[in-house]
Amino acid sequence: VAADEGILHASGNGVPPVTKDYCIIYNSNWVSLPKSLDNATFRPLENLTSTVLCNSSDVPSGSMKDKAVVVMRGNCTFLEKARIAQSSGAKMLLIASKPRLSPLSDNKTDFEDVTIPVALIRYSDIVDMQLTLGSEVNVTLYSPPLPEFDYSMVVIFLIAVFTVALGGYWSGVAELENLKAIASPGERETRRKKEENVTFTPVTVILFVVICCVMLVLLYFFYKWLVYVIISVFCLASAMSLYNCLAALIGEIPFGQCRIACCNKSTEVRLIFLAVFCIAAAVVWAVFRNEDRWAWILQDILGVAFCLNFIKTLKMPNFKSCVILLGLLLLYDVFFVFITPFITKNGASIMVEVAAGPFGNSEKLPVVIRVPRLEFSASTLCDMPFSLLGFGDIIVPGLLVAYCRRFDVQTSSSSVYYISCTIAYAIGMVLTFVVLALMKMGQPALLYLVPCTLITSSLVAWRRKEMKKFWKGSNYQVGWMP
Repeated sequence: VAADEGILHASGNGVPPVTKDYCIIYNSNWVSLPKSLDNATFRPLENLTSTVLCNSSDVPSGSMKDKAVVVMRGNCTFLEKARIAQSSGAKMLLIASKPRLSPLSDNKTDFEDVTIPVALIRYSDIVDMQLTLGSEVNVTLYSPPLPEFDYSMVVIFLIAVFTVALGGYWSGVAELENLKAIASPGERETRRKKEENVTFTPVTVILFVVICCVMLVLLYFFYKWLVYVIISVFCLASAMSLYNCLAALIGEIPFGQCRIACCNKSTEVRLIFLAVFCIAAAVVWAVFRNEDRWAWILQDILGVAFCLNFIKTLKMPNFKSCVILLGLLLLYDVFFVFITPFITKNGASIMVEVAAGPFGNSEKLPVVIRVPRLEFSASTLCDMPFSLLGFGDIIVPGLLVAYCRRFDVQTSSSSVYYISCTIAYAIGMVLTFVVLALMKMGQPALLYLVPCTLITSSLVAWRRKEMKKFWKGSNYQVGWMP
């Protein structure tokens, strides 16, 4: 039995009338709904949530005549409720549910004698309707078609490509500073103290992927506890990342460099204010993270800073390590999206469940860039009011772009690897969105990003006859180790 998402449009009797939309679940096999409000008929809402309507004697005679009736879910079937409501003169039946909304499960043939629309709605929405619109409410049901493309994807695309390109460029700037420090023995020790990079080896790459798998499975089973651990870690890491990003910019400004001495150390005053600002930004997000109207902006800013700092700090030593990391994470992404539905009891993928919050958990993992959907639809209202892109879909290819940029610096190759890989990432993102629009279901973005970036980088190295050097990486650092 197929379940469909629709919209309940409610209007109060004020002047001017206040309106609000709510999510409903219905079945188009039983009755079809209008595609727009232009063809919809409004009915006065009769709130009978004090009953479950399992018996015709549950309601006073005549109270349902020509009205939209809302009752509680209860233990009897939707068919029994629908027949009682229809025989009592109701024109629409809404069934309020306190648990998570689920598909309507009675058979189509049983509903052949039922002509009124039957829909499932959240009980909390009925309460909100009474508080927002008053006691006299008119409602109608409709189900607009899904948009072919949502323009929020363009914003996601720009954020992702900007972050990957800037992160790779920043990594190249740090590499150039390293080379200059190595060429000047007097600066070498000072630069080494400032260096905060972490280099991945093939062994640590494999260990990293194993940790990702274990963490995802733990989140699936213990989400309601671990989600707060992830939120806390994100606040700390994003505040530090935002500080590092802004401190790099402030360091280029030759003004306001007054310092304050404390405990035999001196610190620039502006960096102290910057640290307070970054901590405050993370705290404000943590407090208001469920405020959909604007908290997503702060989450995206903190998320971009986190990705930039990660791409700049984590260094891939050679193309071999990049291939291992991206290849294993591609398998990880595909397995947890496409394979796990055949393993889980409810037939849902572990990746999608964790991203959405298993079992209707209201807390969401702050590991995505999210932008409000610009095209209105029932799906937008019910489940996905935001377009999402995971941090991993930025960071993982971003590490390859950063390696390409550092290799350009090391070999003085005029940014050919960096530009080619960045363009390949943009093409992979476009391909992801095209497949997403065609298949109407979530996609593991790495399935398209990894082949695009790896193949492009390989072709550039092969065309320039530098594959061996590109594969093994530059060993200039080893020569300068004491």
